[in-house]
Amino acid sequence: MAYHADSSDLEDKEILTWEGFGAGSRELAQEIADSDFDPEVIIGVARGGMIPAGALTYALGVKLTDAINVEFYTDVAETLPDPVLLAPMLDTDSIRDRRILVVDDVVDSGRTLALVLKLLRGFGAEVRSAVIYAKPTTIVEPDYVWKRTAKWIAFPWSSEPPVTASGAAE
Repeated sequence: MAYHADSSDLEDKEILTWEGFGAGSRELAQEIADSDFDPEVIIGVARGGMIPAGALTYALGVKLTDAINVEFYTDVAETLPDPVLLAPMLDTDSIRDRRILVVDDVVDSGRTLALVLKLLRGFGAEVRSAVIYAKPTTIVEPDYVWKRTAKWIAFPWSSEPPVTASGAAE
């Protein structure tokens, strides 16, 4: 089962509700639409970026979407030494020379986003990035940011542990 980072004991954290996410994703989409960039493909950084990417595909009217699997965080404030690409991999032939918007929930260190941007640009794609949150610790400044914070963020899609079968031992 995929691990869930429990931040319930953290007092000072940013809490994003589903309603806040809805408003934030529309505001982020408006910022992108008002820019000079018209993405052909939206790629979510799995797992956290998949829900924001899905929201932006609808808000921007972009039908082509995919995901790239990267593992970095292993717990609250705990990471692997470096971000790691995981299978299944992107269909790189379909993104060659396209305008791509990479979406993630948060850019913290920026190392995951840097890895993904370098990879996609290596296929000749024009790539820009959008995040719900950016932290001051990032080494990469995303092109589009909804909100900035230095706090741990509790997202509505990951703030509770995974569902288990009814009656299963905990």
